[in-house]
Amino acid sequence: MSYLALYRKYRPYIFDDVVGQGHIVRTLKNQINSHRVAHAYLFSGSRGTGKTSIAKIFARAVNCEEPVNGSACGKCETCKRISDGAGINIIEIDAASHNGVDNIREINEEVKYTPAVGKYKVYIIDEVHMLSTGAFNALLKTLEEPPAHVIFILATTDPQKIPVTILSRCQRFDFKRISAKEIEETLISYMQTEKIDIEEKALAYIARLADGGMRDALSILEQSISFYFGETITLDKVLYLVGAVDSNILFEMIDAIAGKDATKVLELCEEVNRQGRSMRQFVSDLLEHSRNLLVAKTTKGGVEVLDYSLEYIEALKKQASDISTNELMRYMKHLSGLEYEMRTSVSPRILLEVALLKLSEVQMDSSPEGMMTKVQLLEEKLEKLMQEGLSVAAPVQVVQAAPKKEIVPHKLPEAVPEEVKSLRDKWPQIVSKLGTTSAARTVYATAEAGYIEGDLLYIVYRKGMEAGVNKYLDEIKEAINQVAGKEVKVRTISADDYANKSIETYGSSPKLSEEVQDISKVLRNVQSKINFNIEVK
Repeated sequence: MSYLALYRKYRPYIFDDVVGQGHIVRTLKNQINSHRVAHAYLFSGSRGTGKTSIAKIFARAVNCEEPVNGSACGKCETCKRISDGAGINIIEIDAASHNGVDNIREINEEVKYTPAVGKYKVYIIDEVHMLSTGAFNALLKTLEEPPAHVIFILATTDPQKIPVTILSRCQRFDFKRISAKEIEETLISYMQTEKIDIEEKALAYIARLADGGMRDALSILEQSISFYFGETITLDKVLYLVGAVDSNILFEMIDAIAGKDATKVLELCEEVNRQGRSMRQFVSDLLEHSRNLLVAKTTKGGVEVLDYSLEYIEALKKQASDISTNELMRYMKHLSGLEYEMRTSVSPRILLEVALLKLSEVQMDSSPEGMMTKVQLLEEKLEKLMQEGLSVAAPVQVVQAAPKKEIVPHKLPEAVPEEVKSLRDKWPQIVSKLGTTSAARTVYATAEAGYIEGDLLYIVYRKGMEAGVNKYLDEIKEAINQVAGKEVKVRTISADDYANKSIETYGSSPKLSEEVQDISKVLRNVQSKINFNIEVK
């Protein structure tokens, strides 16, 4: 007998053998037991989740003379003929290669004839979304009112490409991705049957790598068995085969990035290259690891969301506790972009090293997220300096002060349009009111004042600086009122929106300054002042 691939050998024959699709299995079994079988079904879901397998099980069951618990008995004459291939009433069609109008017309002609064996003719049309528009239109009438002896089962991985007129004529079943735990347990039972010596850690990794598809898991497993024939299959051997790295390296890399250890980052890149691992797979694994850290941090463990062992989740929680949510999101944004760039790169290692150095050395990152990280670091340093200054300050004697007279706040008069307009040229003076070490001054030095009409002053900010501008809005309002001596109405607006508004009002773009002050220069000035304060102390 010729060799059968594992995914063919262990393809489920009855409903009870199906893994991970209990909601669909129960519905179909009840329909068969209650004789309430529909005329058309749509099976949608990702690859390897059991669409075609369940379609075949269902086709055998509806033709069985005496179904057992909703599945074919395998003993009656009809079941035997179908198993031997003599039954011609289960027709499988690949819509990817039979997608024309003529192919559907042939089906429309064939459905008129009763089945040679069994009660029903079952048409299983795989990848049905590949049919042409004309083919779908040709199928409509037959699909809506087929003969009583015909059942259509349409299978697809891309249901949004199917016309609504087809969807409305079918009972739709959405196949979910099979969990890694269910795949792992199934693989363990298969390997015990096959008497293959393989570590459970290796099977657990294969189950996660399959991404919810049982067929993918069995294909990777069969490749591992063939490559390490006669040997004990370990996790390291599977990692080597698929070009992936051990999770310890992922933890070490994130620690090195968070610790701003550029040397360690490059050493780990060299280790990945030395082991012969795939750089693209490493970036993909690192991106997934960053996502897991973010989930572990925001959900305080996320056992239901993270499909891993409790020991691994605890390790994720421990590492995530030392990294801020903003930093993890910055990692994910850069790594996702890197993953896309590496698909066509001829030097993936260089791209990897440069990207990881940018993550570890924030001063090299000129993105809006990197700028906000720099501002955040400066704020932390300022806060630390203030705390140190308070700890060494001389004690202040408390003197009983004379009772103060209640001061009635004086409301400033509102500024008129001409006064608001004049504030555009006074923006540097306004920013200087914020203080030399203020984080607000760092943020607003990258913005400028704008005026279009009325009594409203616009604060025009660059892309990516919206969060910082709004955070210190009260401070800049106070500075504006001080310079104007009036109560000024203020609104923040992006440079693009300001330009559009100016065009709508005047028919031309606004006349802003030729160049907004470079934020990196401001950050260096603030940093130098911080260092100066430290030396003075």
